[in-house]
Amino acid sequence: MEQPQSKRLAIRPEWQGNRLSFMASVGTPDTSTATMEQSPLTQQVRPEVFEPKVVGLYKRLFREVDDDEKPEGFWRELFLLKPDVPRLRETLEDIDADFLLHTQHQPQQLVLHAVAHVKGGEAPADENALETLTVFFAVVLAKKYTNPSSDVIEVLAGLDDVDAVFTELVVCLDQAIKEGRSVEVRQKAVRAAIAVVAGGYQTALVSYFINRDFFPGLMKLVHLLENPLRASEPFMLTGLLANYNKFEVHNQYRTRFSDFVNDDIMSSIVDSVSWTCTLLRDRYVAIQDDTPAAWSIGGTLSYVGLGGLTGAKPVQPVLTEEQQRELLLEQPGLAAAILLTLYDFTMANKVFCHHFLTAPLPEKAQATPFSTFLSFNSYLYQHAYRTARASMYAYLTLLIFYILVEDPALAKLLCETSGPVRLCRQRPPHLPLPGGDRPYAAVMLDILTDGINHNLRKRLDTGFYLQSLMVLSKLLSFLAKSRTKLTYHWAELWRSLLSFARFLTTYSDDLKMLPRTTEMVQSLVELLSLALTTGESFLPDAAAYDDLFYKLVESGGALIKLRDAYGLSTDAEKKSHINTLIGVSKHYQELIDSERAKKEHLSPREVSKIIKQGYETLSLEARDGPDAAASGYREVEHRSMLKRIARVAVADAANLVSK
Repeated sequence: MEQPQSKRLAIRPEWQGNRLSFMASVGTPDTSTATMEQSPLTQQVRPEVFEPKVVGLYKRLFREVDDDEKPEGFWRELFLLKPDVPRLRETLEDIDADFLLHTQHQPQQLVLHAVAHVKGGEAPADENALETLTVFFAVVLAKKYTNPSSDVIEVLAGLDDVDAVFTELVVCLDQAIKEGRSVEVRQKAVRAAIAVVAGGYQTALVSYFINRDFFPGLMKLVHLLENPLRASEPFMLTGLLANYNKFEVHNQYRTRFSDFVNDDIMSSIVDSVSWTCTLLRDRYVAIQDDTPAAWSIGGTLSYVGLGGLTGAKPVQPVLTEEQQRELLLEQPGLAAAILLTLYDFTMANKVFCHHFLTAPLPEKAQATPFSTFLSFNSYLYQHAYRTARASMYAYLTLLIFYILVEDPALAKLLCETSGPVRLCRQRPPHLPLPGGDRPYAAVMLDILTDGINHNLRKRLDTGFYLQSLMVLSKLLSFLAKSRTKLTYHWAELWRSLLSFARFLTTYSDDLKMLPRTTEMVQSLVELLSLALTTGESFLPDAAAYDDLFYKLVESGGALIKLRDAYGLSTDAEKKSHINTLIGVSKHYQELIDSERAKKEHLSPREVSKIIKQGYETLSLEARDGPDAAASGYREVEHRSMLKRIARVAVADAANLVSK
């Protein structure tokens, strides 16, 4: 006979079909759980949710006030169990800095025992200890302390023992990176090192890492790692170490960059940078797909079995404009911290720059490494205005561009090396869509032009614009001096620069309140003057040169307003750059007006003829660009900005390894 409904066992739905979980709960009451009910079989209380053993150990370690030494069995069990990273992070985040200071004995013991298990080199305890240390350092070092340096030392080691503890920690991590029993252990040691270096960047703790040379082990690991995205982490760590107090004291990592000559490892670095840039670029595309129909998001990575790392699905949901805006505020991804190391390597090592520019098409990939770097920057520059963080990374890559174009040999490579580059087309106005391979120099002109067009705001990022103009000036100076005729839609560049001049005039009252605005305006004027006086050397034909003159004639009124709005010169300064531009505009305007007196309507061909005839009566003195007086790139001039960029990269690195 069927049992009445009221007499049946009330087995909760989440326990059905999971006999193991159900039986594990029987007879194991946990009185520490807030919400409990009795088991229908044993009449004993049972936990609302089954909790892994390791989580209970976290609670014993971080939530109990206990000055006694934990038994050796506690630590052995803790590191034999696989870490529950989300719960460990949650447990640590729920503790405030004062509580950690009050219970400092326990975090100190964690560090000591974790280091001992890493040194032991036994699986899986060494890997679990490294993973636990990574989350621990990432969260604990991010907390707000009253006295950051001394309080952190108290929590992690104690003032009396800090030298011994951190020297042991650094030696342990270095050995694990160099000689770990597996590549996985070495990789986890790098992540732990990033967590403590990035988290303690504003403290004296990083000096322990600076005093030991991690460079050989990190470079060897870059070469060993088959996954190029994972290889970015040891490369990133070298950049964090190289930028620590680099303007105040000698940093051995800077010397290491300049002396490095291993071609095979350089190729691995270039490959890692390439895939990282592809990943960063694909995150933009996943938000707003401007991809041609024949190309799928993350498709490039999937060719080499890395598609899962993009975080992109084959079919993307259509996002609203508000959702897109919110996601774009988070770009570029945290992996952009690698750009800090790329900058240092580019600045210090011309051999590396040559490898970067000439690296061939990787097997099964769609673009060369430098092409992917350019592609990512096209997306970064179109959205640079959205956050200060994006703007700083854009400024950093502009410095890389400047370093490349200021070296004649590298600038020559940029003009002679071609490749297909996928440029951002997420926001109008769009530049013409060229087909096939183009010289990298032409692609850079497009990226810079797009950056000028898409970041116009009353609260203008003057640093970004000033640096963009400097790169353009350097590039045009090289083209003129080498008499390189570069095929490019030059009319788009002149149109963008002159539209920028009109924008500066229209909003001069707002813009003059911003820092370095006058310097930026002067750089724009000097760049236009450079193009005018040397354009015949690099423009492909006479028609392109005529077009530049015609656009200047059209903009004569705007140039006069620009001069007056920013007080660039007076009429007495005949040789000033702005008066050179205005003089040319007036010269041709007078010729056109005289012809219009004879004939009211002039055709474009007739205007072009007037411009050609005007050359005979025009006197132009060759001018250098705004950077002509510079004797090469001087990092110290960007000291303040580079320090701010380093802080952003450090924060991103810390967040990256704590995920």
